[in-house]
Amino acid sequence: MITFLHGKLVEALPTQAVVDVHGVGYEVLIPLSSFDKLPAPGGDVKLLTQLIVREDAHTLYGFTSATERDLFRLLIHTVSGIGPKTALNILSGMNPVAFRGAVANGDVKSLSQISGVGKKTAERIVVELRDKVGAAGAWEAASAQRALSPADQKTNDAVLALMALGFKQPEAHDAVRVAQTRLGASVTVEGLVRACLKKG
Repeated sequence: MITFLHGKLVEALPTQAVVDVHGVGYEVLIPLSSFDKLPAPGGDVKLLTQLIVREDAHTLYGFTSATERDLFRLLIHTVSGIGPKTALNILSGMNPVAFRGAVANGDVKSLSQISGVGKKTAERIVVELRDKVGAAGAWEAASAQRALSPADQKTNDAVLALMALGFKQPEAHDAVRVAQTRLGASVTVEGLVRACLKKG
């Protein structure tokens, strides 16, 4: 399994990139969100990858962040009828935070506006991913719409981590607030989460 490529960017198009790794050129299909973060051709680049093997082709998909690759994997492995091409369209049409928010809130209208995703596919995405995205997705999307101060961002990250570990949103919020008061402003996100888990 090829898990990442690190080399020189030879060519970049909105849908694909060519990366030279020690003299071997790898063609990688990418979403628009990753294209926006690529350096100029000739620059040093690292792409996280997912290799899809079919009878007639071995295709490498590349992403500039683990969040994008995780979402790509979630879509192709969990939602029936969604292949790599549609998953790339989804990543190109909506950032991962907005996507998780749309799924958590059952926003079929926003999802069905993505190229290649009709109303039925959007409904299937919501039904099949809602449990996996859950309340943390809605909370993350709502927070992303506000510009957060560093202190609020720390609180937000700690709440999201606790929700991922099974806390309900109000409980996570209360626990983080108590821990922050007790430990002071200099505490890290990790420190907050540990303190909340110990209390639990």
